[in-house]
Amino acid sequence: MYIPDHFLVNNSKEIDRFIVSNGFGQLISKVAGGLFATHLPLLYQRDAKKLLGHIARANPQWQELEGQRVLVILPGPHDYVSPSWYSDPGVPTWNYQAVHITGVAKCLTAPEQLEYIVRELTSQYESHFESPWVPTFETSKIRGIVGIEIAIEEIQCKYKLSQNRSMAERRNVALQLQDAGNVALAVAMQKLP
Repeated sequence: MYIPDHFLVNNSKEIDRFIVSNGFGQLISKVAGGLFATHLPLLYQRDAKKLLGHIARANPQWQELEGQRVLVILPGPHDYVSPSWYSDPGVPTWNYQAVHITGVAKCLTAPEQLEYIVRELTSQYESHFESPWVPTFETSKIRGIVGIEIAIEEIQCKYKLSQNRSMAERRNVALQLQDAGNVALAVAMQKLP
């Protein structure tokens, strides 16, 4: 990913926080000689340097995935930025946050591996509910998915949040975004030093 220095994030704690908070992404690989993407939730195992997820067994992507170098894109909040929001108008642009992760994929098919992935993903996304759903595993349902493990080789993080503008202009853009309903992006901009 192209990342000018002023948009580069290299603070590992911030990158980890972003990945955990934005765990729904796109897994991109080659299938039948072309590019193929699947949208899926992923579990980040920082210490093991892995991502875990699962896709439908009917999805052709898994059949060519084993050992393939893949790209995972985890998008964060994003929105259009009007040049009229700056005191010195320039051109329209887009503010956003994103992480790109590259690594080598492995397919997991053992029932205990699949149950672990489903249990961990469920725990992550159900934990804030008053009565979290607890998975039960039927063999026929587990056979309908294939687990994906990605051994992480590289993580790139980009926050394009008007850092090339003055603090006053950044504050104004954040207020405009907040007024337009994009609170998450406005908050991200306000957290910048």
